[in-house]
Amino acid sequence: MPKRREQHRREPRELGELPYADHLEPFEGRLTQGGDYDTVLFDGREFEDADASNARFIESAFASVTFAGGRYRRARFSDVWLNGVRWVGGDLTESVWADAEIIMSAPAGTALPGAEMNHVLFHRCKLDSVNLRAADLREVSFVECTLRDVDFAGATLTGVDFPGSTLERVRFDKARMSRVDLRGAVSLGISDGYDALRGATISGVQLMELAPMFAHILGVAVDND
Repeated sequence: MPKRREQHRREPRELGELPYADHLEPFEGRLTQGGDYDTVLFDGREFEDADASNARFIESAFASVTFAGGRYRRARFSDVWLNGVRWVGGDLTESVWADAEIIMSAPAGTALPGAEMNHVLFHRCKLDSVNLRAADLREVSFVECTLRDVDFAGATLTGVDFPGSTLERVRFDKARMSRVDLRGAVSLGISDGYDALRGATISGVQLMELAPMFAHILGVAVDND
């Protein structure tokens, strides 16, 4: 049986624990295309239909921020901390996320097709109708999260796990998986892409729950008579 891998971080940090916390400066002004936001604190701000495509957010923190719509295509979020962030809609196509902690946040209807995520922790988040088609996720943890109608179609998942998380109507069709650990998921509701689970590890209980669909995919008839 494969060993459980150790993820880069299980518990999120408090704002004051960030190595750059003492250098954060309050955000002033507005978000702009191609803007550079280095060691910036976004606290309680609301951004509606902003255009920050190709912007760079480096060593920055977002606390109780609301994003409504807007364009953040190819924006880069590196070593960032988000807590209590609401993201309603919004276009984050091909955005890049590296060494990010996303805590108690709720992206809904957010588009992240082709996004790259490397060493990202989602902790107690609610993801609803999030588009991650063709995204590349490496060393990503969804801890005690709810993923509802999340679309991973065509995505590449490497070193991804879901401890304590609930998956509802999640799509994995044509996804590619390596070292994906689903054993910790509280529920495993998959709407499409059962055949893409090759490369994933599931528990014996989950296998029994998924057995009817696996039999259907393989064309196996089950008859107890």
